[in-house]
Amino acid sequence: MGKPTGFMEFERELPADRDPVERLRDFDEFHRHLGDERVRDQGARCMDCGIPFCHTGTTLPEDSPFASGCPINNLIPEWNDLVYRGMWQEALERLHKTNNFPEFTGRVCPAPCEGSCVLGINEPAVTIKNIEVSIIDKAWDEGWVVPEPPERRTGKRVAVVGSGPAGLCCAMQLNRAGHRVTVYERSDRAGGLLMYGIPNMKLDKRLVQRRIDQMAAEGVTFVTSTEVGVDVEAQQLVDDYDAVVLCTGALKPRDLDVPGRQLEGVHQALDFLHANTKSLLDSGLADGEYISAKDRNVIVLGGGDTGTDCVGTSLRHGCRSLFQFDIIPAPPDERTAGNPWPEWPKVYNLDYGQEEAAALFGDDPRKYLLSTVELLDDGGGRLRGLVTRDVEWVPDNGRPFREVPGTEKEWPAELVLLSMGWLGPQDTLPDALALERDPRSNVKAEEGRYATSVPGVFAAGDVRRGMSLVVWAFKEGREAARECDRYLMGTTSLP
Repeated sequence: MGKPTGFMEFERELPADRDPVERLRDFDEFHRHLGDERVRDQGARCMDCGIPFCHTGTTLPEDSPFASGCPINNLIPEWNDLVYRGMWQEALERLHKTNNFPEFTGRVCPAPCEGSCVLGINEPAVTIKNIEVSIIDKAWDEGWVVPEPPERRTGKRVAVVGSGPAGLCCAMQLNRAGHRVTVYERSDRAGGLLMYGIPNMKLDKRLVQRRIDQMAAEGVTFVTSTEVGVDVEAQQLVDDYDAVVLCTGALKPRDLDVPGRQLEGVHQALDFLHANTKSLLDSGLADGEYISAKDRNVIVLGGGDTGTDCVGTSLRHGCRSLFQFDIIPAPPDERTAGNPWPEWPKVYNLDYGQEEAAALFGDDPRKYLLSTVELLDDGGGRLRGLVTRDVEWVPDNGRPFREVPGTEKEWPAELVLLSMGWLGPQDTLPDALALERDPRSNVKAEEGRYATSVPGVFAAGDVRRGMSLVVWAFKEGREAARECDRYLMGTTSLP
């Protein structure tokens, strides 16, 4: 590496975020940037570690629930070194070799690469995620990112269904291989969850639209407000195109089966987030076409990134109070024996939404080991609160936990947001094509090949693997493009 002693000379440094209370006044991004010289110092911390676990995404052991390293195999040590040397354009070239949209992962990825950093064994890990986003943001500022249309066309036509992270990566790769690519998106804007599932303060939608505009300039056609299987027959795509790649996500939400579920004021998390971002983009929230948390007692059921996004959005609306309930135990402060390096560390941390709630209300809003057993009616069909019961994580009639009798507690709430995970893809498109499913209801397609049970139809991302991280969708979208290209041409040069 350029500075073998850099990890001993420089401490880990990240840019300070905007003040938690101040940033609640808008939906602007809350992250700031370090200057070039300070980013170079952070690049110098990357060790000559011999075996860089950071850039190999895998699970260790194979049955572990925790990922290790970068799923798209970013060339992390290389571009860290290039940034240290001030060779920013060369760093961009390395970054784009494996990642179509590093400004997205550099903002929303939880950075499993940092959890596998060798320096992280006994020191704070290298700031890989921040270096990544610094490279690509500088590249856009300098005008280094430009449309790259293919030199020649193959004459083959491909339909990509879904314009989320897997669909965008797949479409960009197939188009650059020379195929004519049409992307179908049921929403009014392309981008999928990047556009409507992740709030603007975490990923500015101008950045998403900028990439879509780039892809359009390269020759990709986007057809929005069109749901395949509803507005267009699924079989028509199979008949009209040389190949079809399904990248529709896994958006069948887990619901809450308790008395009162039908009450006004109970919503799925993505419905809440989608409506907020659409109204924000359409009118700056002036049209009122969103689910408002203003002056309401809000409870978010479930953790994870989506739950955090519901917390941050509710706070910006001006909610009266806010809690976030989870049925699982609180994570430990440090790694447990069952979660060793180089796996992603499943430990307690204060994400942006919880940080904002703590700054506004005085405490982390999360409460653990709680099960919601009833939603309460105000007498007019509207939600007025909910009842919880404590749980213990001991086996009970086939469940991994049991509810503790006599621990019921009532909580005031006029808005409850369900963020309890997903059960697989929605059925419309898989049923229309009679696609084979796996035991979890995902579209069955072997990893590495991505071919479904219907010839010429491929599946990638959450529709195939179940709800996961953006970076895994990037990996599958790119790899599915490679296999689709091989199917069309007999061979492929796509990575």
